[in-house]
Amino acid sequence: MTKPALRNDVRIIDTTLRDGSHAMAHRFTETQVRDTVRALDAAGIEWIEVSHGDGVGGSSFNYGFSGTDEMTLIAAAREEARTAKIAVLLVPGIGTVDDLKRAHDAGAEMVRVATHCTEADVSPQHFAAARELGMETVGFLMMAHRTDPADLAKQARIMVDAGCECPYVTDSAGALLMHEAKARFEALLDEVGDEALVGYHGHQNLSMGVANSVIAYETGVRSIDGSLCALGAGSGNSPTEVLAAVFDRLGIDAGVDAGLLLDAAEDVVRPYLQRWPKMDRNAVVQGWAGVYSSFLLHAERAGERYKVPAHDILRRCGELGYVGGQEDMIIDVAITLAAERDEA
Repeated sequence: MTKPALRNDVRIIDTTLRDGSHAMAHRFTETQVRDTVRALDAAGIEWIEVSHGDGVGGSSFNYGFSGTDEMTLIAAAREEARTAKIAVLLVPGIGTVDDLKRAHDAGAEMVRVATHCTEADVSPQHFAAARELGMETVGFLMMAHRTDPADLAKQARIMVDAGCECPYVTDSAGALLMHEAKARFEALLDEVGDEALVGYHGHQNLSMGVANSVIAYETGVRSIDGSLCALGAGSGNSPTEVLAAVFDRLGIDAGVDAGLLLDAAEDVVRPYLQRWPKMDRNAVVQGWAGVYSSFLLHAERAGERYKVPAHDILRRCGELGYVGGQEDMIIDVAITLAAERDEA
């Protein structure tokens, strides 16, 4: 296996149409997808991720039903892209190999297989299937703050040995401070950097996404995620348009037009935003307590239903160590907090 070739100093993978699905309650329309892909493609973005926020197969009662079938959205994105390619997310246990094959048939050429940061051993069959399909392979080590750099590197090794071409430090909670992020970048580069690219996916819950992206590049990371208008779970992702402007100021060639990305954010994405991701109390608590970013809307709905503050729900989820895939436990936490309130 050889490293994927880079066209520029760094590649920005835009995840507006996947991580942004969380903030949109998974209600993207085909028109929104087509308009966004055209704008990103014109700006020079190389890879555009499109799928349910929890990955292919994620449309469900537990995670939220998609407004439009994600295979329809993937196919629409593929039709609109002229030079960009389409990526999808797959979480083992949510998505299946059959879902991956359907996404590939719809036009996806990259899969990002996402596991909890200590559970990379559930990913090999999905990497094997993707390689058989001829897809580029990325591995998301989610909630990367929840294990130390050395163990995270061991998990990256499992992924690379299984066929992953680019393992990611995935800061799903937006919890990593700059020195913590750097230590993880260095550990992965030391372990697999000769064989694979290393990537970074940041969230803005503690306002570290862009800063950590700069540190990632300076350390040797060459695949970095962003979303237009920061559209994503929690307080959102590192904004693609801001990453482009910062990299341009630093003289780093990302192969994109920062001005066109600013236009895409302001003229295409902003008009359809249901909510603009922001660093409000709930989102900051997520980063502070290390809570999975996609828990935000679930906690807010549960808080409204059971009349308890969403930030208290999120803080308790952090104390209990819940991870992605345990969204159903948020209701249990809300009920428990309501009972504690009534007993007080």
